[in-house]
Amino acid sequence: MGAIHLIRHGQASWESDDYDQLSELGYRQASWLGQSWESSGFAPTWSVAGSMKRHAQTAVGVIDAIDGDLYDVDAGWNEYDHLALTGASSAADRPADAREFQRYLDASLETWVGGTGSAAGESFEQFRSRVLGSLDVAVSNAGSGQSVAVFTSGGPIALVASHLLAGDASLFITLNRVVINASVTTVMVGRGGTRLLAFNEHTHVPKDGVSFR
Repeated sequence: MGAIHLIRHGQASWESDDYDQLSELGYRQASWLGQSWESSGFAPTWSVAGSMKRHAQTAVGVIDAIDGDLYDVDAGWNEYDHLALTGASSAADRPADAREFQRYLDASLETWVGGTGSAAGESFEQFRSRVLGSLDVAVSNAGSGQSVAVFTSGGPIALVASHLLAGDASLFITLNRVVINASVTTVMVGRGGTRLLAFNEHTHVPKDGVSFR
C-alpha cells in the first residue's frame, strides 16, 4: 500500500498585491511541518508541487528540514484563481474581515461550480479535470511502500477529498472553507482503490500559528 500526502501551502500574503508569496507566518508553518517530518524520520519517496510561488516556497521549507531531494513541478496542482473569481486581485479590493471574504467566495464558488462564469478563464470543469488528472499521476507514483508528497492549495485538496468521499464535487465548497495552511491530507493507494485516510491534519502547527488563508 502507498500513500499520498496533500500539503496545503503556508499562509500567503493577504495584505499584499502579490498574494502568491508566503507571509512570515507561512514560512514558519512550512518549517514546523518539516521539523515534524524530521523528528518522526519520515521522508517522501517522490515529491511534486504546483507551479505557484507559495507552493515552491512551502516545498523548499519542508524538504530542507529533512535534507530531502528536489521536487517535480505539476501545474495541475495549482489553485483556481479565487482572487479573480471574487474580483479581489489587488489588496485594496480585499475586505479586512476574512469571514466577509469567505461569504463572498462561497457565493462565487456556488455560481462557478454550477457551471456559470470562470476563474481567470478557467471553468470549474477544467479545474476538476486537471486536478484529478494530476491525482492520477500521483497515484501512479504511490506504489506499495511509496510515499508521495504533493505541495498544493486548499482548492485541489478539497476537490480530491470530495471526489474520494462522495464521488463528485458536492462537498468541495464545504471542505474548501476549512483547509488549514500547512495541513496534511492523506490518501491511501492500494488494491482496494484510492481512499481518504485523514483530512486537514495539523497537529504540527501550534494553536497560535493556525491560519486559513
